[in-house]
Amino acid sequence: MMRRPVDTGDPHRLYTVTGGRSRADDAFDLVTLVVAECEPGAGMQSEHARILELCRHPTAVVEIAAELKLPITVVRILLGDLLAMGRITARHPRAARSAASLPDSALLKEVLHGLRNL
Repeated sequence: MMRRPVDTGDPHRLYTVTGGRSRADDAFDLVTLVVAECEPGAGMQSEHARILELCRHPTAVVEIAAELKLPITVVRILLGDLLAMGRITARHPRAARSAASLPDSALLKEVLHGLRNL
């Protein structure tokens, strides 16, 4: 199966969407869950409104980017805007508390072996 290159969008459009900014908010990684705290409002940038619609339930940053068909960096900039306005909240996945709470490496190897056999 031949993979197609990722469409990063028209550079002029992306420049307009981000207001010329290229620095993304570090508060968001690919698996950060985003939840809308309000409904989209009149006069709101269309991408911001779409994010609020998508995030009525917790949605990962990577899913938002896929739905909007925008690069992750652009989505992170837009999310930073919404976070600063108090229109979204971000929930980071919990890290394992200790090595003891991680799955046994033998179990992980068995799962990997089973997946390879599929």
